[in-house]
Amino acid sequence: MTAERPPMKPTRDPRVTLDDLVEVLLNKGAVLHLDLIVAVADIPLIGVSLRAAIAGMETMLEYGMLRQWDADTRAWAERSATRREVDLRAGEQAVVRMHGGHLLADGFHTTWRPGTVHLTDQRLLVVRREPREVLWEAELAAVRAVRLERERTVGGETRTRVRVELADGAGALLSAADPERLRDLLVRTCPRPLASDDPLPAVPGPDDRALVEGHLWYREPRRDGALWRGGNGRLTPRGLVWKSPLDARPALVLPAADITAVRPGTEPGPGGEGTVFTVGTGSRGTVTLAADEPRRWTGALDSLRGAPPLPAA
Repeated sequence: MTAERPPMKPTRDPRVTLDDLVEVLLNKGAVLHLDLIVAVADIPLIGVSLRAAIAGMETMLEYGMLRQWDADTRAWAERSATRREVDLRAGEQAVVRMHGGHLLADGFHTTWRPGTVHLTDQRLLVVRREPREVLWEAELAAVRAVRLERERTVGGETRTRVRVELADGAGALLSAADPERLRDLLVRTCPRPLASDDPLPAVPGPDDRALVEGHLWYREPRRDGALWRGGNGRLTPRGLVWKSPLDARPALVLPAADITAVRPGTEPGPGGEGTVFTVGTGSRGTVTLAADEPRRWTGALDSLRGAPPLPAA
């Protein structure tokens, strides 16, 4: 039988500074539970019941808070930035804005020109801010095909580019911070169906279909102690990938062949009791995860390994 923990008591440490307080609020956060009754002459007049969470935005997003507000705010910021950088026509609406570039190939030399890719409901543009210049522009009505291409850079990395083909035979090769998203939005925004000659199919192939996908917590090892982080997990026949909404690249990539075991966890997780499970690997040791519906993940992981599912608790 586990002994009960003693109740927490407020402490005062004279060595704690304002910087320490701000660091705790931003990295871990604080939850306030306050019940207050204001009385005059022993007669209750006003009641206050306060439940509040205070934390940095990264922590809020990792624990599933303010997601819609954050998405709406980012979309509003993108639209506002587009209006500042692009002379929109009357009635023209911004769709998306992201960092990218345009490959200039004029017959004499070939070079990437960095800028910002803007997609509106009428045009696709690549704009440079300083000095301000439209590096490339096309009307959506003239786009007849869009596809993704893989390119090996000088440093040996493989990058995904967006090839845009126009009705007159011209076109452009663009880079984008999120090429798959740009391609999908372009397909949905163009006024006519685009050619589907994409070597990277829009519909995931057999090895890319999602077996399970959704919010997942990852207990990330750090020098000063492991930290629970919330993000999006995606399990395919290739393996498991986890990425925080604020990370540029996935923080966890587990190939299917590297997964050796799946077990229920014993520690409490950010989602409560019974939400934690561990994944044994050959290269990273034991990885600890948590989910609102852990059995969906553990069952899919066991099916991926060809093992029988875990027995019901």
